[in-house]
Amino acid sequence: MRKIRYALLLLALALAVPATVRPAAAQMAEEQAAETWPEADPEDVESIDAVIAALYDVISGPAGEARDWDRFRSLHIPQARLIPTGRNAQTGEFGHRVWSVDDFVEASGAVMEERGFFENEVARTTERFGSIAHAFSTYESRWTPDDLEPFQRGINSIQLMHDGTRWYVMNIFWTPETPELPIPERYLDEGR
Repeated sequence: MRKIRYALLLLALALAVPATVRPAAAQMAEEQAAETWPEADPEDVESIDAVIAALYDVISGPAGEARDWDRFRSLHIPQARLIPTGRNAQTGEFGHRVWSVDDFVEASGAVMEERGFFENEVARTTERFGSIAHAFSTYESRWTPDDLEPFQRGINSIQLMHDGTRWYVMNIFWTPETPELPIPERYLDEGR
């Protein structure tokens, strides 16, 4: 009984802390973003397959072609986070960045549009329980669709939620493959 009370206390604290620690300005900005957030095309968000296909489709395109960043936004909840991880080439230290959807668009959009960027899913392992799902989506990135070899491979860890009407991307957390960190075979097999 004591363990159960302790576990319930920890759960109550965990649920209470984010609401009290969160800066009011950040919460207000996210609420304002939610009011103007673009609506998704129902076909883009009707299934896990559809929303992940739309993610890859919207960021991919040739040099000089603008991406539909409102479509990209519409796939996510306004508070979604995009979190790249990896080793810093200059320092060798492992690190991460935490971006909002708009931070990602600002940081990556111009480079993708200027240089060209094509990313496609080559395998996926999906777990689902009720309204939540997690997909380990193995990707390959190319500058043009004709490149024989990708310049990068890695895994996107995509967390999704179904609200009874549609799927939303909650977060995308990714890391590239390196010689020291090859992608395991189980994430290269088509596990959808």
